[in-house]
Parts: sequence; structure tokens; C-alpha cells
Amino acid sequence: MKMQQDLNYISAADAVKLVQNDQRVFIHGGAATPLKLVNALLDRGGSIHNVELVSISTYGHINWDRPEVKNSFFLNSLFVSENVRGWANSPYGDYVPVFLSEITRLFDSRTMPIDVALIQVSPPDVNGYCTLGTSVDIALSAVRNARLVIAQVNPGMPRVMGEGVIHTSRLHAMVWEEAALPEIKASGKGDAITNGVAAHLASVIEDGATLQMGIGTIPDAVLNSLIGHKDLGIHTEMLSDGVIPLIESGVINNSRKKVLPGKTVSTFILGTKKIYDFVDNNPLVNCLNAGFVNDTNVIAQNPRVTAINSAIEIDITGQVCADSMGTYQYSGIGGQMDFMRGAALSGNGKPIIALPSIARSGNSRIVANLKQGAGVVTTRGHIHYVATEYGIVDLYGKNLEQRAKLLIEIAHPTHKDMLEREYHTRFGKLLTGYRTVPLEGR
Repeated sequence: MKMQQDLNYISAADAVKLVQNDQRVFIHGGAATPLKLVNALLDRGGSIHNVELVSISTYGHINWDRPEVKNSFFLNSLFVSENVRGWANSPYGDYVPVFLSEITRLFDSRTMPIDVALIQVSPPDVNGYCTLGTSVDIALSAVRNARLVIAQVNPGMPRVMGEGVIHTSRLHAMVWEEAALPEIKASGKGDAITNGVAAHLASVIEDGATLQMGIGTIPDAVLNSLIGHKDLGIHTEMLSDGVIPLIESGVINNSRKKVLPGKTVSTFILGTKKIYDFVDNNPLVNCLNAGFVNDTNVIAQNPRVTAINSAIEIDITGQVCADSMGTYQYSGIGGQMDFMRGAALSGNGKPIIALPSIARSGNSRIVANLKQGAGVVTTRGHIHYVATEYGIVDLYGKNLEQRAKLLIEIAHPTHKDMLEREYHTRFGKLLTGYRTVPLEGR
């Protein structure tokens, strides 16, 4: 696609000159991370001072690890992603614990006022309207509240239906950049552990359920196992490649949803070119703002909401750490609690934490106590279902001792002796009368 010559495009270096000292700058996230603009802004390090950057997950190479950048910019991350994890955990960055559903409120209420928004958009149509493409999430609120909006216009960005529409008259500078979007792929065909977890998850998903899940081998394995289901719906924070076969086959038709029936609803889209092409000008896929999609009251209106979320570790009372490794900030709260609570309030809903029983290091993910300094994302007051490759258990309404017994049932056999000793220390009795759930096909 040729650059639209009648519009006033400028260079990225010139565009970011609009950013001034002591300002807060929002960076569009996900597959829409405007890398050209971000790196051009960071190149001003040493000539600009006290600039705060805020964003949720960003993708692609961000050239931040330079003295001049650290001395000029502070990263105040709302969800820590891999490409800036070192920055967020350094003296030059930090993390704001916040539900994804409430970030728009931070911007709208000016609790966190936005001076400049750096965004990436699809090219304008004949009427001058662009879309926020793959990430509406919190970006729509940032655009509405920013005094200045600088856009990277990319013909490779799909035109996504929904709320993320912005007219060129709202853009204070535009930079033309033809670039492929970052692609995030599941790590391939699931192994015995992945398929074991997925089989237990699929067993509790009912016909007519409304699904929320993320990206990865476990979500993809779950979706692959649902081909025999009927009338599933999607109301999710993130949409990825795994849903495409089920939508094309009619298994996902959104017919029983109460919120936007007939529509697949998400706040952002992340995956491979396959999903980016699928959502382009697709009227049955709506990308909406996270303040609406992740609102627990909105989620709960849908039937049988089955929310599947992951964890780094879970203790034997049901406290879930999903955002940190001890004091090291690994990711963020995101929308886990939004959907865990929304699913719990939904009619016949199922909030689920799914995780392999052991980490890559071989350590148990089911532990007696969370690591010192670890953050609790899902509290033991909100926990319901927990699944590993060894089974799925429901902790809702169970006391602490009952929870410990159930979680030890689905722990890895290598670690059960250790967990039984911890059980004895905590509850003053030996653990008896529980069963071990075998891993299918091991």
C-alpha cells in the first residue's frame, strides 16, 4: 500500500519532538506497540528530562538499556512484559498493581493524567477514520484523555471493528511506517503435561459456555479439544489464533451470550498473522475497551462464564501468585481477578486457575507458602477451581485443611512427601484419606 500523499506524514524523530520535559507518555501495547515512535523518543535521552512512560504489555525490541535513557525516562509499568522486565525491576522503573478493568478509570479520573499518547493505527479510510487495530484495551481511554496524540500509521495493522475508532483530526502528528506486527506463537504441540491439564479443563466446559482464556499451549490444547461442543461464546481479555477453527466450524457462534450476542468480544488481539488477517474488517469480531469488557458486572451477565487463567505458584490454602517471583516483578495483575470474579458471579460460571504441577526448574508450583515478597493476585476468598495435569479440584466453600488435602492430590508425586510434611506442621495431624489422581496417558 502506498503512503497516502494527501496526509501530512512526518518523521518519527520530528514527531516525538512534541514530547516535553516532565510529561507522562502513554505507549500503546500488545501487537500495536509503536516501536518506531518509542525508540525515536528514547533516542532523545540526555536532551529531555523527567519523562514518565506508562503502558501495559509491549512487544518488540525497545532500546532502553542505555545510561542516557535511564537518566531521562522513568518506566511506570501497568503490566510488566519481557522486553522491559529489567527496566521495571531497576531503580529507573516500577510497577503499578491495578486491575486491567480499572486502568481506564485511572486515566479518566486524572488520577494518572496522560499528556501524550504514542499509538499505532490502521490507515485512515476515505472519511479519515483510523482504528486502534489489535489493541483497544486501555488505549482508547489514553487517546481520549491525552492532550497530544502521535500516531504510527501502519498498513500492516488490521482494521478491527468495535470501539477503537479515531479520526485523523484527533492526531497531532502522523508517522508512516510499514512494518509486520509482532507474532506470538504457542510453543508447539502440547506434551503429556499440557494435554493432561487441558483434558481436565475441557471436562468441565459445558455447551453454551462463554469462554475467557489467553495464549499458550494449554489454552490451545483446551480449544483443540472442544470441537464436539456446541454454542460456545467468547468474551475475553485477549484473543489469539486458537479460536479460529472453532469459529469457522460453528462451535463458537456466540448465540447464547447475553452481552453482544453473535459477536466475539475481546480487548486486544495477539498471535500470528493468521489471527491478524482473520480480524481485519471482520464484523463478527469486536475489540472494545477494557473498562467495559473486564467489568465484572458485564462479564457476569453472560452464561456459564468459564475463565481459565494461569499462575506462577499457589499455596495450599489457595492463594495465587501470578505476577511476581518473590519480589521480582514478572508480569502484572492484568485481568485475572476481573474474570475470576466475573465468572464466579455468572450463572453456572467456573473460575479456573490452570498450571503444570512443576516449574521448568523441577520445583513444585503447589507450595506450602508463597515466596517471600510474592504478590497475591487471586485471593483465597476468590479461588474456585484449580487444575494441574493430575486433576481438577474445587476449593470453593472448603476450609483451609480441606483445601490443602485437595491441592496435594493434584501436586506432582515428587513433591507430595514435602507437602505432606508441611500439612502436618500446619494442621498438627498426618495426612490420610486422600487419593492420587493419575495423569492420563503417562
